[in-house]
Formats: sequence, C-alpha cells, structure tokens
Amino acid sequence: MRSNFIAYGAIYALLGVALGAFGAHGLEGKLTERMLEVYETGVRYQMYHALGLLLIGAVADRLGHAGLVSWAGRMLQTGIVIFSGSLYVLSLTGFTKLGIITPLGGAAFIAGWAFVIIAALKQGKTS
Repeated sequence: MRSNFIAYGAIYALLGVALGAFGAHGLEGKLTERMLEVYETGVRYQMYHALGLLLIGAVADRLGHAGLVSWAGRMLQTGIVIFSGSLYVLSLTGFTKLGIITPLGGAAFIAGWAFVIIAALKQGKTS
C-alpha cells in the first residue's frame, strides 16, 4: 500500500508539473484569463494532493489502520481525477455542465484528509 501511494503521488506530481508548464507556455493567449485561472486551479490542487499521496505513503506504516489509510489515498486520487480533471476539461473545452461534478472531487479531497485524521487519532489512542 505504502509504495503504491508514493508511486501514484509521484505520477500525479509529474503530470502536475507537465500540465502546469503546458498551461503557462502552451495555453497563454489561447484561453481567456478566467479559463486560464480555472486550469491553474486544477493544477494547483493536483499538486497539493499529489504531495498528500506522497505523505500518506511515507507515514502509512506509522499510522497503522491500513483500511483508513488506504481509503485516504483512494479519496485523494478520486479527488484529483474528478476535481482537477473536470477543471481541465472545463477550461479547455468550455463545457460548463461538467462543472457540476467538480464539488464531488472537492468532497473526495475532504474525505481523504478526514480519513488521515481519524487514522492518526486512532493511532494516538493505541500508542
């Protein structure tokens, strides 16, 4: 479990850097300023949560509660795909109806961090 989250975190971080560079160099002047901001928000949240996956992978053994930690990682991955992915599609295509699912990605991020909190608090009680 631990190495998977580290690998996925690194993959999402790599893609975040590539997508960020594409946005900065390839999309400037091609998107409205507002849509470029939307795109950049997707990249920023992808990077935050890629780092979160790396953190989860690094502390997974210490936290114990493998089920909670596993759910935390899955929720962060789900959030990246739904939240950031929907913002990428919205900004690149103008398909605004997809914006309705963006909050579901945000909820997945929140759930992921909640699972980390619960695992940490449970670990604190058992140590």
